[in-house]
Amino acid sequence: MSRDNPYRKPDRFTEAAKKAGFPARSVYKLEEIDRRVHLLRAGMRVLDLGACPGSWSMYVANKIGPKGKLLAVDLEPLTIGLPTHAKFIHGDALALDNSDLAMFAPYDVVLSDMAPRTTGNRLGDQTRSYELFMRALAVAAMLLIPRGSFVGKIFMGEDLPTARAEVRKLFDKERLIRPEGTRTVSYEVFVIAEGRKSA
Repeated sequence: MSRDNPYRKPDRFTEAAKKAGFPARSVYKLEEIDRRVHLLRAGMRVLDLGACPGSWSMYVANKIGPKGKLLAVDLEPLTIGLPTHAKFIHGDALALDNSDLAMFAPYDVVLSDMAPRTTGNRLGDQTRSYELFMRALAVAAMLLIPRGSFVGKIFMGEDLPTARAEVRKLFDKERLIRPEGTRTVSYEVFVIAEGRKSA
């Protein structure tokens, strides 16, 4: 890893996450999205794809409270504890059947912070990010309630307009948010979709 790697030096979001007991700074991206679109409420059922290291799941579990349900999924094992109204599946969201992901379905919200292991090949990374995004969107299409919401991370690139067009086929509202907590060197954005159309 290069000494000038911008991800090595803790910034104010990293420090704030550590002080608040979250394993990663990414919690502040979701917190901003939630604040701006009023995404999460008590009692909701939520699916969190790409959950590790767990900051999003911790945030969601707190917001939905004990009457809500959370299913978190990731390729990597989750090393943090979750409350009893949250469950974790250790597996590949690209390979798991929708039935595996439907533990608490239908969901009010489907979240995807999934990202490929970057290689330095920007086009290849963007392509892989698009594939992960589209898988998450397909899961949302199958498992969301009518009027439900979807949040998906995707790398900016030539596939982004296609991804957004597919989202608009399924949802009444679609927008991009690049949270303040996103590092300046990152080319990730979040597609926010609200109002799942009836099938």
